[in-house]
Amino acid sequence: MNAPSESLKPDSLHGKVADAVPNTWVYRLLPQSVWPYAQLARWDRPIGSWLLMWPCWWALALAIGALMGSPDIAASWSDYVLPLGGAFAAFLLGAIAMRGAGCTYNDLVDHELDAQVARTASRPMPSGRVSRTNAKLFIAAQMAVGAGALLYLTTFKGYLNTFAGVLALASLVVVALYPFAKRFTNWPQFVLGLSFSWGALMGWAVIFDEIHLPALALYAGSICWVIGYDTIYAHQDAEDDALIGIKSTALLFGDKTKLALVVLYSAALALFALAFSQAYTGWPAYAGLAVGGAHMIWQLIQLDIEDADNCLRLFKSNGQFGWILFAGLMAAIVV
Repeated sequence: MNAPSESLKPDSLHGKVADAVPNTWVYRLLPQSVWPYAQLARWDRPIGSWLLMWPCWWALALAIGALMGSPDIAASWSDYVLPLGGAFAAFLLGAIAMRGAGCTYNDLVDHELDAQVARTASRPMPSGRVSRTNAKLFIAAQMAVGAGALLYLTTFKGYLNTFAGVLALASLVVVALYPFAKRFTNWPQFVLGLSFSWGALMGWAVIFDEIHLPALALYAGSICWVIGYDTIYAHQDAEDDALIGIKSTALLFGDKTKLALVVLYSAALALFALAFSQAYTGWPAYAGLAVGGAHMIWQLIQLDIEDADNCLRLFKSNGQFGWILFAGLMAAIVV
C-alpha cells in the first residue's frame, strides 16, 4: 500500500490540501481556523457545485421555454424574470450547500480510506484537523441552508409545491448511498450520476409540479454525462484505488476509456436532443448542443488517462459544457 509522499504530508502543506489549487479565495479571504471546513465543503474547488447546479438550471430553462410555448398560457419572458431569477439563485445556493454537505458526508464515510491515498491524505479529517463530531455538525448546518433554498423553490409561485418538496427529499436516499457504492459496484459513477443529475427533475418540477418526458430525458442524458466526466476524474486515483480495493469505472474501462466515453457522451447528446424536441425548444438550444458536442469531442482528443493533471483539467472543462448548453436554452427562450 502506498504511503503519502513527504511533499503531500499534511504537516508540509501548512493547512492546505494536496488535491486543490493552493491559492484560492479561501486562503486569501478566510481565517485559517475556517480553512478545514471550507475544504470539507470544497469551497476551494467550486467546479463540483457548478456541475451539480447545471442540470437544475438546464431543466429550469427548458421548463420556462416549454411553459411559454404552451398555447394555453399567454405569457412572455418578462412575466417570469423576477420570480424565476430567484429560482435560479436558489438552485445555485442549494447546489453549493448540498454539494458541500455531500462532500463532508463523503469524507466522513471515507475517513480511513482517504488516509491511505496520497491525494486525499491531507484532507481535514484524515489529517486530524476536524473531528467526526464537528463534521456532523457542519453537515447539519449546510443541510439547513439547503432546506432554506428548497423552501423558496417550493413556495415561490405562491403555494406549496409538495411534489417538488417530496422529490427533493427522495434525492437524499441516493446521496446517502453514493459513498458506499465504490465498495460494492464497479459503477459508483452511475450512482453519482443519479445524485448529481437530480436537478434535471427538480428544475422541471418547480415549474410544472410534476414530471414529464423532457425532464426524464434530460435526467438520463445528464447521468451519462456525469458518468463520463467522473470517469475522467477517477483516473487520477486509479492506481491507489486498485491497491486499496476501491471500484470505479476508470478501473473497469481501463485502456478502453475513450471508447466508453464515446458511447456515454453520444448517449448524453442524443437524450438531450430528445428532451429539447419534446419540450418544443427553439433552434438556439440545438445550436448550443452542437457546440457542446464539439467540446466533448475535444475532451476525447485531449484525454490522456496516464496524466493526472490532464484528467483534472478535462474534468473541470465540463463546467464550460454546462455554460454552453445553458446559453443555448436561454437563447431559445428569448429569441
